[in-house]
Amino acid sequence: MAGKNNKDKKEAEEIRLNRFIALSGICSRRQADEYIRKGWVTVNGKKIADLGTKVGRKADVRVRGKKITPEKKVYILLNKPKDYITTSKDPQGRRTVLDLIRLPEEIRIYPVGRLDRNTTGVLLLTNDGALAEKLMHPRYARKKVYQVTLDRELTRSDMEKLVEGVDLEEGPVAADAVSYVSQDDRKVIGLEIHSGQNRVVRRLFEKLGYKVKNLDRVSFAGLTKKALPRGRWRYLTEKEIIMLYRRLF
Repeated sequence: MAGKNNKDKKEAEEIRLNRFIALSGICSRRQADEYIRKGWVTVNGKKIADLGTKVGRKADVRVRGKKITPEKKVYILLNKPKDYITTSKDPQGRRTVLDLIRLPEEIRIYPVGRLDRNTTGVLLLTNDGALAEKLMHPRYARKKVYQVTLDRELTRSDMEKLVEGVDLEEGPVAADAVSYVSQDDRKVIGLEIHSGQNRVVRRLFEKLGYKVKNLDRVSFAGLTKKALPRGRWRYLTEKEIIMLYRRLF
């Protein structure tokens, strides 16, 4: 009887190999299955081909030779200031957004998408690879809202062009909505967009002959920086995490 109980306990502690890989934060379960099919995954030194394989949490699991471990999922919202690079490391030694966040050394998080060096505002960082993948995938096109300060007033005709679509190098790109933040200052614009191309907001205005003096992302995928000072960060609430998963999965 004791032997059966030990067996049941062992099985309860084991998880599917694709889940183990996904929990490490490097990819989604679907991608993990693909890695297994390609022969990139070993468990305790043995190459695994069976997608139904289960492993204990202390197993030596490696993907393309690199050892991975399941991690507790961490979700952080940062109000990014200027002059920080949106990356984990910078070969030129410039300050990165991770310099602003103090976590235990064993917890590794990564920015979801990018904000250029001079753009401020909402930035999500996590070690949840499956969530990050969906947030960055063009198919899911998460909504982003920016406050844009221009060098001169935006005309009504150019506002209409932004909504109709502006031709950029990769083709026409359109904003979902554009408005003046205040009728008293038409240099400050609110812009909603789904496109995730590099520096797309700046390039849209530059194409129309404007210079962007300040660019601040006020919302990303339903997350806002309300009550979060520039340069500060916080953990997402359980409600916010559930909201993201309901919209994406």
